[in-house]
Amino acid sequence: MTRKIVILPVLLLILATSCNLRKDRLNVDYSGIKIADVRIHRYDLDLFKVPANDLENGLKSIQHQYFFFLGTDLNNPVKLTEMKDYLLNPRNIDFQHAVKAKYADLKKTEMGLTKLFRHYKYYFPNTKIPRVYSYISGGDYENPVQLADSVLLIALDTYLGKDFKPYFADGLPLYKAERMTEEYIVPDAARELVNSMYAPDPSLMTLLDRVVEVGKQLYLVQALLPETSPQLVLCYPKVKYDWIKKNESHVWAAIIENKMLFSGSGDLIRMFLADGPCTPDFSADSPPRLGEWIGLQIVSSYMQNNPDITIPELMSQKDSQKILSLSGYKPEK
Repeated sequence: MTRKIVILPVLLLILATSCNLRKDRLNVDYSGIKIADVRIHRYDLDLFKVPANDLENGLKSIQHQYFFFLGTDLNNPVKLTEMKDYLLNPRNIDFQHAVKAKYADLKKTEMGLTKLFRHYKYYFPNTKIPRVYSYISGGDYENPVQLADSVLLIALDTYLGKDFKPYFADGLPLYKAERMTEEYIVPDAARELVNSMYAPDPSLMTLLDRVVEVGKQLYLVQALLPETSPQLVLCYPKVKYDWIKKNESHVWAAIIENKMLFSGSGDLIRMFLADGPCTPDFSADSPPRLGEWIGLQIVSSYMQNNPDITIPELMSQKDSQKILSLSGYKPEK
């Protein structure tokens, strides 16, 4: 883009249309879904209790609880050396101490995950609820939550708050550190579940294709977390979230007037979907990933105006132009 897109500073009336993400369809009765309350297994605590001078016996004493991490071969000297290096690494020790101080218990997160998994079972009754572990990743900031082999892994050292000094020592920008807090653990888990079921389609070519695809994924995240603020689902700071609610119609007008919707430009798509402090070529006050907001609004409108369409049918619908046409999406001024 060579020309800055100007968003007029008009205070728009915030109506309960697209701005509330049309969540009424998602307030389902899931009282009949019975699952065991989620318990997060604290590998992050139990591993660091193992004495380094008696590592093999210590690991064997917790092996049955944490077989996913420890596996079968605890007699391998290479593996034992690697584990000892991990446990004695000053960085990992510092992270573990901070986690232990901040997360004496995880009851709030466990309750949130229980609700998430009950909704997961409601929409996908044949799915298996993953077993949940917390651990110290040593600063794996790109993978705060991972789903593997019916196991959900939460790196608690990536949720120590925006003021945690090691984050800045590692060069993390503020916009990322702002969402490394406890309130984002459950939304991150929901996104990981959705990504595991519906991986992005690399064949999608136009901006419309891409924003609708990500909108479908975010709509499903919202369905799994209907009580969670869209602000958290989208990972927007409040000031950025308020900006897009006020300026949504101007963003949409800019997309239409600049004939962006059916463009396959990689630079354009990255502008609307890449993470960062804001969306380039819009205001510095704008949130990043404006395409996610637009896509979510289109899909939310589509589902609200087509009540017979189920979520699995939505996720299998590949015609983005059809979704846009049947959505009746038109931001309020």
